[in-house]
Amino acid sequence: MSVLARVGVGPLCAAARAVMPCFWRGKYFSSGREPAANQVTPMLRHLIYKIKATGPITVAEYMKEVLTNPAKGYYVYRDMLGQKGDFITSPEISQIFGELLGIWFISEWMATGKNAAFQLVELGPGRGTLSGDILRVFSQLGSVLKNCDISVHLVEVSEKLSEIQALTLTEEKFPLERNPGSSVYMKGVTKSGIPISWYRDLQDVPKGYSFYLAHEFFDVLPVHKFQRTPQGWREVFVDIDPQASDKLRFVLAPCATPAEVFIQRDETRDHVEVCPEAGVIVQELSQRIALTGGAALIADYGHDGTKTDTFRGFCGHKLHDVLIAPGTADLTADVDFSYLRRMAEGQVASLGPIKQQTFLKNMGIDVRLKVLLDKSDEPSRQQLLQGYDMLMNPKKMGERFHFFALLPHQRLHGGSHLMNACQSKPSLSPVAGFGELAWR
Repeated sequence: MSVLARVGVGPLCAAARAVMPCFWRGKYFSSGREPAANQVTPMLRHLIYKIKATGPITVAEYMKEVLTNPAKGYYVYRDMLGQKGDFITSPEISQIFGELLGIWFISEWMATGKNAAFQLVELGPGRGTLSGDILRVFSQLGSVLKNCDISVHLVEVSEKLSEIQALTLTEEKFPLERNPGSSVYMKGVTKSGIPISWYRDLQDVPKGYSFYLAHEFFDVLPVHKFQRTPQGWREVFVDIDPQASDKLRFVLAPCATPAEVFIQRDETRDHVEVCPEAGVIVQELSQRIALTGGAALIADYGHDGTKTDTFRGFCGHKLHDVLIAPGTADLTADVDFSYLRRMAEGQVASLGPIKQQTFLKNMGIDVRLKVLLDKSDEPSRQQLLQGYDMLMNPKKMGERFHFFALLPHQRLHGGSHLMNACQSKPSLSPVAGFGELAWR
């Protein structure tokens, strides 16, 4: 069992610091696989100094420091993707994944009138593999897009990953323009001749008719965690373990904290995670789509307001205790799609979430696999089949990942069994992936 003490949290709870420790069942909190010894990392030392100076910190602040601290953050100066990293994503598993997403954007572009120009905006683009696969589809369907002015915009906070993205997506013969102090900190031209720009914040991306992509982006945004107690909701904080000065532990706030405003009044779960930053980003996406058109496609681990404790760490492709050796492992929490839907505030329509297996099948993954298998030698065939199994198998990624879309209200109308009461009515021209792909 995990020991969770009720502690004071800043001036709000200064009078409550003498409250005696209280025990809560460990099942409410993820621990992963704890290594034999705690590693005192630079990030752990930083967090201990911070907590000693200001008191226990929220889980959201803990995640933000560990992942994106400018000096020591996990994402800032390392390449954590691939077999040699801590986790692997769908684009690295199979080229088909990115190709089908490229088809999705072209399908939506066609369904909404073939606008003369569009921006492809990816949030957290990893190593650039997904954008690369999408751009390859755009090139292969150049006859369809020949009169469309396309540009690529990547939102990336990691200096290391932005350099890898540039290597993946641009040619050396087109030198990159770098301006670290600008909101557009890097510019270039892709291998297919499309302008490409890098930003640290979505708000810096120019407004305009855009297709937004967020693949495994929302699951690493900071979450606040709350536990229901006999005294009401109490927020979970991270504190120094009094039994070991170089270790951290979870504690419960002894009284209400400001973040509790994010909990739904009719919430029935005993433990919830809320991500205000995700809400801010969805509102920004919704405002942009409502104003200028386009769509957003979100693919991630997630649920529709049903799960409780999903906060976990990954290191070397294995579960890792979230409080051990901070800064050496990825931290993540499942996306609450019901929260994203509420945050869209009716500005745009939403579709999903639907399982990745269903989305990719609707997009024609079986047809594309057969085409590639017919053209491949035996080693390549095995690789394609293994990638397909990883993406589609319900016990692997097929049911763990979900797709969710934001579209203008005018794009959707009519009735469909795919929608629930919270979602807008669908189009007579089905949205690819959420219904079977249909070309007009």
